[in-house]
Amino acid sequence: DDWVAGLRTGFRILAPTMYIFFASALPVISFGEQLSNETDGILSTVETLASTAICGIIHAILGGQPLLIVGVAEPTIIMYTYLYKFAKKQPDLGEQLYLAWAGWVCIWTAIMLFLLAMFNASNVISRFTRVAGELFGMLITVLFLQQAIKVCHVQQIVALYSALLKMPNTGPYLLQGIVSEFSMPKDDEISDPSSPIYQFQWIYVNGLLGVIFSIGLLYTALKTRRARSWLYGIGWLRSFIADYGVPLMVIVWTAFSFTLPSKVPSGVPRRLFSPLPWESISLRHW
Repeated sequence: DDWVAGLRTGFRILAPTMYIFFASALPVISFGEQLSNETDGILSTVETLASTAICGIIHAILGGQPLLIVGVAEPTIIMYTYLYKFAKKQPDLGEQLYLAWAGWVCIWTAIMLFLLAMFNASNVISRFTRVAGELFGMLITVLFLQQAIKVCHVQQIVALYSALLKMPNTGPYLLQGIVSEFSMPKDDEISDPSSPIYQFQWIYVNGLLGVIFSIGLLYTALKTRRARSWLYGIGWLRSFIADYGVPLMVIVWTAFSFTLPSKVPSGVPRRLFSPLPWESISLRHW
């Protein structure tokens, strides 16, 4: 039905297509960056984007569900992070064999899923009430919010500011609640320690810009979704904004991030580093 209805709607199918594209791509990019940090770059945004695209195309064609969102979620990141930490502690695995071991975990998982599908184990869902589904949905929502805020230990922040302001650091501090954009990146992510972007004021500006862009994108995207009920503007324009407002706001706020004054260093705000799949840096660990 999705295929037939999509062909009959003409250009109107572009609105849900773009919406689902961004709804799939943005979390994948965000979780890919988190996965890269947790696995020391062995798995990154390149792998999450490629796997999401391949699985989405296969499921759309073979599963007959072209409008279904297929992507990475926080439980997936937790699993791969646990596998990586476990592999690092094993002398016969280590970082070198992490991908091979994770691959075999996925193979055995697929075999078990095939067996569950063959014996129609999905019927067990009738034993659960809707509360279980809503609780799982709430879990995913909370994990998304956690990743969006992404707190970090204050001990790292205090150590940085103490060194910059020449004040004693009396840590450790276990309080959490500072967004990671206000902190220094990892040592292996710093190419030039003498760069001005790692100075106190520019780290603060970087975090402030991250908060402004995040809140601005969220607020304007939610507002444009209700454009049809606006009291101003002609009908077709309000419909266009309501249909394409979310991707337009992503483009607009991304453009805003490039319109900063010339006095701001080029590394502020920080941007996601995602090389092309065929570049050497993407293939080094394969």
